[in-house]
Amino acid sequence: MSDKKVSRPCHHCKSRSASAPTDTSKIHYEKFWLYRHCSSVQQRDRQAQKAGQLFSGLLAMNVVFLGSAFISSMIFNQVAITLADVWILLSILKVLCLLWVIYYLLGTSRQPHAVLYRDSHAGAIWIRGSVLLFGMCSILLNVFQIGYSTILIHCKSRVEIVFPSIGILFICTQAYFLWHHSKDCIQVQHNFTRCGLMLTIATNLLLWLLAVTNDTLHVEIESQLREVERRFAGKAPSPHPRNESTLCTCPNTTICKVFQKGYILLYPFNTEYCLVCCSVLYVMWKNVGRRISHHHVPHTKPKFKLQGVVFGPLLGTAAVIIGACVFMMYQIQATSLAPSRQVFVIYYSYYIVLLPLMSVGAVIGTIIHALEKRELDTLKNPTRSLDVVLLMGAALGQIGMSYFSIVALVATDPRDLLNSLILSYSVLLIFQNITQNVFVIDGLHRRHLTPPGKEEDTKEEQNREAYSQRRVSVLELGQEIRKASLSYIHTYSHLGWKRRVLREISFFLVLCNIILWVMPTFGAHPVFENGMERSFYGYSTWFVIVNFGLPLGVFYRMHSVGGLLEVYVTA
Repeated sequence: MSDKKVSRPCHHCKSRSASAPTDTSKIHYEKFWLYRHCSSVQQRDRQAQKAGQLFSGLLAMNVVFLGSAFISSMIFNQVAITLADVWILLSILKVLCLLWVIYYLLGTSRQPHAVLYRDSHAGAIWIRGSVLLFGMCSILLNVFQIGYSTILIHCKSRVEIVFPSIGILFICTQAYFLWHHSKDCIQVQHNFTRCGLMLTIATNLLLWLLAVTNDTLHVEIESQLREVERRFAGKAPSPHPRNESTLCTCPNTTICKVFQKGYILLYPFNTEYCLVCCSVLYVMWKNVGRRISHHHVPHTKPKFKLQGVVFGPLLGTAAVIIGACVFMMYQIQATSLAPSRQVFVIYYSYYIVLLPLMSVGAVIGTIIHALEKRELDTLKNPTRSLDVVLLMGAALGQIGMSYFSIVALVATDPRDLLNSLILSYSVLLIFQNITQNVFVIDGLHRRHLTPPGKEEDTKEEQNREAYSQRRVSVLELGQEIRKASLSYIHTYSHLGWKRRVLREISFFLVLCNIILWVMPTFGAHPVFENGMERSFYGYSTWFVIVNFGLPLGVFYRMHSVGGLLEVYVTA
């Protein structure tokens, strides 16, 4: 029997596959040498798929362990393994990934019957937009690194110029690949594609690990410089394990200072870029060889519309504005020679007010989900499964840091004003993460409910689309604005109270998570500055805890925005 099976083309395939005749739309069943004697073609296909996933996963595991060993050796023994050695290893991995991606773009994806199916749930516009945004920031980061190393070429190696140059090519190629092919369910060269995807995932994980450790070193050096400044100012410095001096310092020129400051400012975006790429690549890996039935494709895909919500945007905008003011106030004070105690009180007080509101909203939303009559969506969906895993895993960063803070504060002086605020903040943060995860995960598993008056909305949408295709005059534009306002009022008045509350809560939580993502991403790190936990656990130990937990917390806020938007559009 042939290893190909005739399959009907579906409407979610690529245009060249959907329009092809029946004899060209064929599926390549997977083969593996361990299961070549299976009696059933379907059984051989399933076993080969599991074996391919196993071997590609083992490849990624070995690459990650090798790179982690290099990075750990660089941290603990900088004489035997230097940062340049780690850069050389990562450059080799980047080149291998570049070769595979180019082969996929020019070879694999262009083969006949290569992409018969595309996963409509994978590669959402917000996550692909995040790849582009963080990718551009990472490219700018590498440009700053090249400029900074070029100015200091007399005391820096050429590897510090070659590594970011390869990084720019890697980021551009990977971003293009993920933007155009994140939905692919590849049907040819299964094992080679899985190994290429896993190698790229492992490379991004190692780049994230290196970025975290380098960010740790930068913050450590900055904190030590402040300790020296405080010592000259006559204040007692807090303990730290070592006091290093750099022989290669930036000259007193404007361009060098710009490169240095831009390099430090853009560092968090590089960590986020690596994590987002890993999540998209993992979904592609799960979709290799996947055949999607037409029942899995929704007939009407929900779109984001800002109709039917009033209080959520108002409260969320207020939270964003107040948070931005608190953030700027904190940044101005924290970057001074001696940050005042009052700025920490204001910062933590803002969180203590906002986190309970977010928790109450998530609890109310979960209760409404329980009261709804929508059934759970039990269809296989790798994207949704990954979203759940990422939400639960990324939340462990903030939850873990909060528990470490609780132990340190209870053991020292919990009755102090600042300590009591930090203690309340840590407890509320744990509760908020848990309640928000329950609300988002429950909402992601709900089936899309067709809203009442869908026919009228569809007609209005068709009229708007037809209207947008022809040129309009100023008078017609004014009439259209009036119709849009009346449509907004009509939609808000006809929404059921359950759906209305869900949309209000979801939009409020979206804006809150955005400001809670912006504040730590752009430099608000009070856990580095207040000194409470650092003096309890020790300088090095607390830095290790924070620099692994903080990037996960930032990624959690960003990923929560995507999940909450999904809940909003399906409400």
